[in-house]
Amino acid sequence: MPERTSGGLLKWLFHRDKGPWPEQPDAFVGARPATRVEGDSLVLTFVNHSTFLIQTAGLNILTDPVWSKRVGPTSWLGIKRKRPPGLRLEELPPIDVVLLSHNHYDHLDLPTIRKLVKAHNPLFITPLGVSHLPRSVDGRISPELDWNDTLRVNDKLLLRCTQAQHFSNRGMGDRDETLWCGYLLHTSFGTTYFCGDSGYGAHFKKIAEQAQKSVTGPIKLALLPIGSYRPEWFMAPVHVSPAGAVQAFVDLKATQAVGIHFGTFQQGDDGLAEPADDLRKALQAAKIPENQFLVPKEGYPLVFK
Repeated sequence: MPERTSGGLLKWLFHRDKGPWPEQPDAFVGARPATRVEGDSLVLTFVNHSTFLIQTAGLNILTDPVWSKRVGPTSWLGIKRKRPPGLRLEELPPIDVVLLSHNHYDHLDLPTIRKLVKAHNPLFITPLGVSHLPRSVDGRISPELDWNDTLRVNDKLLLRCTQAQHFSNRGMGDRDETLWCGYLLHTSFGTTYFCGDSGYGAHFKKIAEQAQKSVTGPIKLALLPIGSYRPEWFMAPVHVSPAGAVQAFVDLKATQAVGIHFGTFQQGDDGLAEPADDLRKALQAAKIPENQFLVPKEGYPLVFK
């Protein structure tokens, strides 16, 4: 996709139209999760933003973990969270694997990673150029992955690094110097897809083809972003809208989808309720039952058989 211009950024910043986003410091926080979920069921718990606890086949996997009050270069400079995490960090079960999709602060939070290393010493999976960040806080890292690479984590988990349409940076001078990605997770449950961050593109059909040919077959569960999409003229290249997420769901030929990347940080102009409302409208327009694309609530486990 064509690179977004600094002129477009300034136009957006000077004409922002933020939807309502009330702070909710007393929002629900879930109970301590099960220590392990054995067998071929999958339990998915939404923590916040793109952070999920995935429990299946006796494994505990975290995606893009963020528990900090702000995400940014320092503890005082960055975007403030509007809702508390849906699970308490100290009540997590033993974490085996952490999937990191790219290096943006709202997806890769070093203070959180430092705490996870100390409490759990999980294996961190990263795309190209990103492993130095968890390693800087003594994290245990896997070989870095390029798009389409596979990694056998153990006899219960095979991963494939998938293409995404996004960008990377953690400062002013490192634009696109590291890779961004999603992941296909192949377990006894079947194939699960974690999108990470992405705009809409032809890569979703390619990922469906990769899953179809995999050892665990077509995608059973897809975790797809639905927030930070307004204004669409500026956000569309890097953040899929709810309507785009529905089309991605169709392209992926997934059995079930769950929304991610919403409800925690106000990065785009969409208000707190807009992603869910616009997703509902898009599903109705596509004649897809709403229970096939769920909007999760923080702290409430979803069980997939």
